[in-house]
Amino acid sequence: MNYKEYLWWHKGVVYQIYPRSFKDSDGDGVGDLRGIIEKLDYLKDLGVDAVWISPIYPSPMADFGYDVSDYTGIHPLFGEMKDFDELLTEVHQRGMKLILDLVPNHSSNKHPWFLESKSSKNNHKRDWYIWKDPGKDGGPPNNWLSVFGGSGWEYDEKTEQYYYHAFLKEQPDLNWRNPDLQQAMLAIMRYWLKKGVDGFRVDVMWHMIKDEQLRDDPPNPEYKKGMNSYSKLLPAYSTDQDEVHDIVHKMRKVIDEYDERLLIGEIYLPISKLVSYYGEDNQGAHLPFNFQLLQLPWNAARIKATIDEYEGALPENGWPNWVLGNHDNSRIASRVGKDQAKNAAILLLTLRGTPTIYYGDELGMQDVDIPKEKIQDPQALNEPGVGRSRDPERTPMQWDATKNAGFTKGDPWLPLMVNYKEINVKKQWDQPGSMLQLHRKLLKIRAQEPALHVGNYLPVLSQDGILSYIRKYEEQQFLIVLNLTDSEVNFAPGFKWTGTVKVSSHEEFEGKEMNDKINLPANLGLVIKLE
Repeated sequence: MNYKEYLWWHKGVVYQIYPRSFKDSDGDGVGDLRGIIEKLDYLKDLGVDAVWISPIYPSPMADFGYDVSDYTGIHPLFGEMKDFDELLTEVHQRGMKLILDLVPNHSSNKHPWFLESKSSKNNHKRDWYIWKDPGKDGGPPNNWLSVFGGSGWEYDEKTEQYYYHAFLKEQPDLNWRNPDLQQAMLAIMRYWLKKGVDGFRVDVMWHMIKDEQLRDDPPNPEYKKGMNSYSKLLPAYSTDQDEVHDIVHKMRKVIDEYDERLLIGEIYLPISKLVSYYGEDNQGAHLPFNFQLLQLPWNAARIKATIDEYEGALPENGWPNWVLGNHDNSRIASRVGKDQAKNAAILLLTLRGTPTIYYGDELGMQDVDIPKEKIQDPQALNEPGVGRSRDPERTPMQWDATKNAGFTKGDPWLPLMVNYKEINVKKQWDQPGSMLQLHRKLLKIRAQEPALHVGNYLPVLSQDGILSYIRKYEEQQFLIVLNLTDSEVNFAPGFKWTGTVKVSSHEEFEGKEMNDKINLPANLGLVIKLE
């Protein structure tokens, strides 16, 4: 591609905000839209290009907003539509983009559509959801499970049928095989696009179509006692059906009615299946979210093999992307430790493709130990002991050393990390060697250097826990060297080179000239501009 053909989302960095936890403006202990507006200058100065906000729609909050009761409104907890309109204007005035979360796989059971659907078998919206007669034994129609525990089917005594819910029973799945439902959801997309939002992150995209024959999911041979109940089966028929790609293509056509809008898909699938969501001729999702770095062991050989597999599997002109943290997974600083979290940041922001930063990861925030009596997450409450709580990675943003880390004047909806007086934006902003300072440097050099935002990825021979690669654009080259171990190792890639360290996880290395062979101290990461 010619440099001028690259769009904002090719070159840019996405920043995910979990709105309940970002900034509370009214003292009720829950973050809101006006709180996000207050902190837009921070995001602009940090150097991110787009802000994705998790759901802000009206909702009974059974799953904290992923149970939507009105797809074209704003939950009063977060503000009003005028607050959203102001947020959109303010984001755009700063030259940034705003991406909304879209939750099309399921609605709330309080949504007017479902209330109609449930009212009788003859209602015109009955087929907008997945209703089926009981099985031969009078029980559920098949063995499909809920991600949050137990059967995926809920019996309705009034109409004597079951409805399917891949998540909570309060989140009935929509029937995307119904053309009227399709048109209604595509109209919702147009509503927000006309307002000026710059795209959508589509929740659980791979769940949206289920097997028409309702075949049973097969047993998971890897299941072991102590795993959550959803792991008992392989979701071969309840997810990732071929017909889903027709739906994604229809969504993409709506997106393409507007200039430079972005379609992201949440998809937890192996690379071989993930890349199919780019669609035929790249007419599916622009960015099927690549979650490999969330799931891989922190091992240089495994990570290198996965990067190479992903680069090799991408369709022609398919643009890569990388995610290091989100609202459903343990924070990176807790997964790999504080020292390696800096290398993880370098990796995320120097790999080829669009990176997504999860709020607070730029500070090195860690998972917070939530006392049993304060657990909020239904995934944990539904299956005590085996259902993993997502609360630890959803705790309030740590802005400063004042009470509640400057997040709220009230009682925060989740406890804060006890270290917030040390780990916060105000303290780290100009602090030499801090995680935030490292992110600022990485984001700045990434934006300035075409090699780092659109350049090719060239793997380099790596060994002994070293991950290394080159990013190249025209004559410009950067060598990235990461020691993913806690011991000293030698780096000798087998070719001659000379360069200057531009950014490092160890600040004292910045500005140093290096060549050919390096002794790499433990946990060291280097971004070297080659001569």
